[in-house]
Amino acid sequence: MELVFPRQRGRGHSVMGKWEPETLPQKIAYYAWSTLGTIGLLVLYPLTVVGLATRYYAAKLDSTRTRLGIVGVTVVALVGWGLLTLAWGVMSYMEQIDIPIASVIAVAAASGVAVVSTALAAACAKFGGRALTVVLAYPFAMTSLFLPPVVAALVTPALEPHVLEPSYAFAVWLLENPLSIGGINEFLWANFELEGAAYAGMWVGISFPLGWFLGIVVALANLVRPSE
Repeated sequence: MELVFPRQRGRGHSVMGKWEPETLPQKIAYYAWSTLGTIGLLVLYPLTVVGLATRYYAAKLDSTRTRLGIVGVTVVALVGWGLLTLAWGVMSYMEQIDIPIASVIAVAAASGVAVVSTALAAACAKFGGRALTVVLAYPFAMTSLFLPPVVAALVTPALEPHVLEPSYAFAVWLLENPLSIGGINEFLWANFELEGAAYAGMWVGISFPLGWFLGIVVALANLVRPSE
């Protein structure tokens, strides 16, 4: 209100008091602007809260990335996913667990994607500035989290109820709710089937808009409450 109208703040500290509209055009403009501001507050305040929380944890990760460097972060990711792949390979040779070698290769490929995504996210965050961080760093970070579990579930039937079935239920919810606008869901139902590698494609597709959303709300939080 202070941006457009005079003396809206500090009423208790001014002998002049708070300015109020007198004429009809002033009242229309005053209350229309107040309504618009209220709607903006209701929409932006929750997003700002999400952005502040995301920024806090992102700062923790960025601090780790700063201490380790891009190479260090990549090595940590490589060791972590490498150990997972090695464990998968060991289990494939155990008589108690029958895991085809193709499954080990699939998990290794997903782990490789996760490592590359982690390295790209770290590089974009360090050298790309705020814009590239929002456009690429956050989506790559989401990809490194989402893709390996999905691939592991694709090649391991025991994980299917815990990963693929919830993914299918989530896809149905998306199609019946936000993607129902403009007939997007009808196009997707008619042209795609959610099976096999489509699950991986689904989560890669989700990781980018989700990463953009998190990056944007962090930028909003920085605009409202700049970090030191």
